[in-house]
Parts: sequence; C-alpha cells; structure tokens
Amino acid sequence: MKRLLVMAAFSLLAALLAPAAMAADAFVPTAHTLAGIPVGFILFGLTLLGVALFHNHTFYVAIAGVVTISVYKIVFTGFKTGPGIAGFVAHLGHEWVTLANLFGLLMGFALLSRHFEKSHVPVILPRYLPDDWKGGFVMLIMVFVLSSFLDNIAAALIGGAMAHQLFKAKVHIGYLAGIVAASNAGGAGSVVGDTTTTMMWIAGVSPLTVVDAYVASVVALIFVAVVAAKQQHAYSPILKNAHEHTRVDLPRIGIVVLILVAAMGTNIFINTRMPENADHFPFIGAAVWVALLVTIPVRRHDWEIMPETLKGTIFLLSLVTCASMMPVEALPAASWQSALGLGFVSAVFDNIPLTALALKQGGYDWGFLAYAVGFGGSMIWFGSSAGVALSNMYPEARSVGRWLKEGWHVAVAYVLGFFFMLAVLGWHPDAPLKTVPAAVIMVPAAVAPAPTSAGAPPAPVGAPGYQ
Repeated sequence: MKRLLVMAAFSLLAALLAPAAMAADAFVPTAHTLAGIPVGFILFGLTLLGVALFHNHTFYVAIAGVVTISVYKIVFTGFKTGPGIAGFVAHLGHEWVTLANLFGLLMGFALLSRHFEKSHVPVILPRYLPDDWKGGFVMLIMVFVLSSFLDNIAAALIGGAMAHQLFKAKVHIGYLAGIVAASNAGGAGSVVGDTTTTMMWIAGVSPLTVVDAYVASVVALIFVAVVAAKQQHAYSPILKNAHEHTRVDLPRIGIVVLILVAAMGTNIFINTRMPENADHFPFIGAAVWVALLVTIPVRRHDWEIMPETLKGTIFLLSLVTCASMMPVEALPAASWQSALGLGFVSAVFDNIPLTALALKQGGYDWGFLAYAVGFGGSMIWFGSSAGVALSNMYPEARSVGRWLKEGWHVAVAYVLGFFFMLAVLGWHPDAPLKTVPAAVIMVPAAVAPAPTSAGAPPAPVGAPGYQ
C-alpha cells in the first residue's frame, strides 16, 4: 500500500504541475517554468527529495520519478531528439550504451566485492594495527585504500565489519561517519572506486584527471581519521589479536585483479584504438562479465546477491535516466563555487544524478567534481550509498542530529580538503564532453565535437538553479 501511495503521489504532482507547462507549444524541447524554475527540475527535485525522505522505498520513488518525468516530457515538451514517444525512444537510443555499461559494471563489481571479502584480506588486516587510538586511525586509512579499487559501499561494509570486531561491537557514531568518509574519499580519486567516478570514466574523462581528487581527499581523510579515531578510543578501545591463524585465499584475489584489469584495459583500448565505436556498444560492462564467466571454474560467484543488486542497480539507472532529461542549459555556470555547493547538495540528494547533470552540462574541473560529489555525501548518513549501507549494519547511525553532532569533523574536512585542492592545483575547467544541442549525457572525449570558440562551456540561459 505504501508503495502505491508513493507512486500515486508523484503521478498527482505531475498532473498538478503539467498545466503550468501548457503556455508554450507542447512539443517544443524547451523547459517550461513554474515560479521561474523549469518544471523538469521541479519533478527531478521532488524525486530526489522522495529518495531522501522515504529510505525504505527508494526503489519505487526512483521508478515513479523516471516514469513521471518521461510522461511529462513526452506529452508536454518533447526531447532534443524529437517530440512525443518517437523523441523519447530516440533519446534512449543515445543513452543506452552509457546505461548498459553502468549496468554491467555495477552488477559485476558487486560480485567482485564479495570475492574480496571472502579472500580473508579484511580479516587479517587488523593484525597490523597499533593498540592505541592510532589503531582506529590506521583502520580508516585501510578503508580509504580498499575503496580505491573496490566499490565504496563494499569498503564501508568491510570497515564496519572490522570495527564491529575490533571495538567489541561498541562503535562511536563519529567513527561510523569516519568510515563512510574514508570510503568515499578513497573512491573519489579512482574510476573503479565510486559509481560517480565510473560514470565520469565512461563519459571519457581521463582517470588521471579524476586522480586529482586525491589532493583534497587525503587532507580530508587525515583530519577525519585523527578526530574519529580519538573519539572511538575514548568510547571503546581497540581489541587486538583476532583471527591470527586466518590465511588469504589467493585465487579470489586473482579474480578481483582480473576483473579490474579487464574493465580498465578495455576502456583504455577502446578509447585509444577504436574511439569511433565507443558509443556504439557497452564494451566495458561486457568485459567485466567475460572475466566473471571465465573465472567460474576458479571460485563460485555469489549469484544469490544478484536479485538485490539488480534492484539497487535499477534504482541508480533510473536516477541517471531522470538526469539525462534535464535542461542543463538552465543550470548555473560551472565554477569552483558551484562545485563546492554540489558537495553540500550531495549530502541531502543522491550524488549519482548530480554527477549525471554535471557531465551533461560540462565545463567542470572533473577532479574537483569527483571530490565534491564523492566526499560531500559523507556529511549526512543518507547522503551516500556507503552511508546507507553502513546504517543497515549499525541502525543507531540513522539519526541526522547525532551524525551532524558527533560526525561534525566530516563537514569541516570537506571544506578543508576542497580549499586545499583549490590552493594547490587551482581551478582548470575542461571543455564540455558534448555541446549543448546534443542529446547525449556522456560520450568519450575522443569523439566529442570541438568546444565553443572560447574553449568554454556555452553560457547558461535564464532560470536559476535546480535546488
């Protein structure tokens, strides 16, 4: 019943907002406004607000959102690819490679994460931790490193499991916030460490550009790790000498390495040797699954996690699809100030669609954006998938008040890291990945058309931002 009510509510909102869009020709692919804000952004904002408020029904909120926005665009505005259903189908035709690559990577990386967990590496790591507060500090560094090549959700869960064991199940909320921050910081500079950076990578952003985010992430991590480790040591000191006789499962480590090499190697090969074909087929996602199929005889994959992973993947792809239909020409111009602001917005709204919007708009310094949307979501427990996943393990973390009060160091670290990076590297915006008249969110940089004559993104038109 609750699911039906949520979907009905979004349909009702679409019906209420639609008349405001009738002032113009129904099939002109231009955002109509309500109180000066494009109606598409209002619907998208309501979808993200629903995700934030209805934590137990996020899947259905996302589905309702993409259906509502699609119907609104089909009936009232059309798409850059054309009006009505034909325009919608053509729009999806431009997006399918990006969506398919994300689908293959997210589903495949879920299996990769389980292999790493079962390799026993997370269990033996605590053997090398110091006995005092520095043990908690080093553990957060470990989470950071793990997240650089694992999904940040998996790194956060591994950190949560280690903390449960090392601190006798008494984990401070500030330290839980530190685990989430460490996992998001580690993923921010790696194209395989976070869904947002993976999206950038698929879009044609160089992995070396994304690595710049580590300049800010390392500063933020050190600040958070020191404060959180001392909070935890005062609350419940570390317990040593657990699982001393456990051995690493090397074949599982081999599977992890093979999958990562297949994904990264395929992306490099396609974008350097066959760039004209990069947006015709989901080569990266397919390579991950070829590696998985080849390694079936080595170790059994945990296929039983696929149904739940599929649900989470559809949720994320629904939000990305919503973002692909937004009129980005109405957004504020890309700048370091807007990138800083996106970090705070990502603490409340999911960072996946925010990243999709930024990629569609273009003109950002992608290292800054990777840090902002990656680490920024750590400031509130539901601001990132890692925080939501860890709160399932520690239900006491599901308090915004406690998270902000006891995990205050995350917000301070975000600002410190951002301005340190700005001072050291400066703001160097990249040309748009695709010019505004195109309908595609993301294409490889090697096949993107030339930027405007000034080398900068097209100027924004009209309306204020989407918040």
